[in-house]
Amino acid sequence: MDYERPLFFRVMQYAARADRDVVGMVSGNPDWEPPAALRDGLRAYADADPEAFQYPPSEGLTKLRAEFAERGGVDVDRVIVTNGTGEANYLAMASALDRGAGDEILLTDPVYPYYPGKTELLGGTQRYVPADEDGQLDPAAVRERASEDTAAILVNTPNNPTGAVYDEATMRDLVAIAEANDALLLSDEVYDHFDYSGRFASALGVDSEHRIVTNAFSKSMAITGFRVGYAVFPEELVDAAKTRHMLVNVAGSRPAQQAVLTALQETDPAYYEANRELMAERVETFTAALDDAGAEYTTPDGGFYVLARFEDFPGTLANVERLIDEAGVAGMPGDAFGTAREDWLRFALVTPRVEEAADRLAEFFG
Repeated sequence: MDYERPLFFRVMQYAARADRDVVGMVSGNPDWEPPAALRDGLRAYADADPEAFQYPPSEGLTKLRAEFAERGGVDVDRVIVTNGTGEANYLAMASALDRGAGDEILLTDPVYPYYPGKTELLGGTQRYVPADEDGQLDPAAVRERASEDTAAILVNTPNNPTGAVYDEATMRDLVAIAEANDALLLSDEVYDHFDYSGRFASALGVDSEHRIVTNAFSKSMAITGFRVGYAVFPEELVDAAKTRHMLVNVAGSRPAQQAVLTALQETDPAYYEANRELMAERVETFTAALDDAGAEYTTPDGGFYVLARFEDFPGTLANVERLIDEAGVAGMPGDAFGTAREDWLRFALVTPRVEEAADRLAEFFG
């Protein structure tokens, strides 16, 4: 897959220009309330002394990093607060390539399109490992493709776009493959609060100097605009990653970090459970309507997304635009996510209009 500018904004702009009402199912922007404590934290910050409005430590607020470290069972010195998971993944991929142990990034197919984009930006090469029909990744297939040229194996669990969740055995196998090839496992776990299977296992549970874990609060706290994420690095790579982070960003947003810290400390687990249950209900509602439309689809074990295939209606950009114009539903073309699901469409369920969108699709294809 040759990287091109992601189509997300192009599709959203097309939907915005439509002459009819359109249910947007393109982007993974949560539609529910952030934690009340996050708003409280912002209000309190507004009354802070002027010194609180200056640069924070480049690697992130000390108390926030300590909170991540305690929750993940890692050394606080290995944690860097980043500008969302986007920067966390960029730092992780750069660290893998800078080691000089290969220039190849192993990616899954389907793939979140920003991964190949970052690979090209950093001068690496892409190699793909096909996922199975349910989106699961077979470690044996990864092992077959890994080599001395492999700098990193990049996975996303729960997965965008397939909804697959990788269990503990899979994560241990992937770390072992990275170790055997002197590579790094890069595990993007930004959807970790949206596991419907009970099988999610973080790579932090595997003690190894060959793994980097990235995460953020964009999805779990419904704050994609705050850009607060983090990465956990091996000891030998963390200083170089901190330097790159400082040169690119100087530091992250201090008020956003403080608000996230307050929310982490004061938000009851029931907040996350309620949103996970909401998404599980939307998955059930949407897939039931896809049955009525005669579609083939993947039932996600985690995350926000459903992949669907309609007979004689391949997942091209032209057909996405046709759905916007004729059905009033905006999704994403499958070919934006690699070659394995080119005939499919991807729908983000982060809208209260899921049932309405499903009914429109059932009517259009019925």
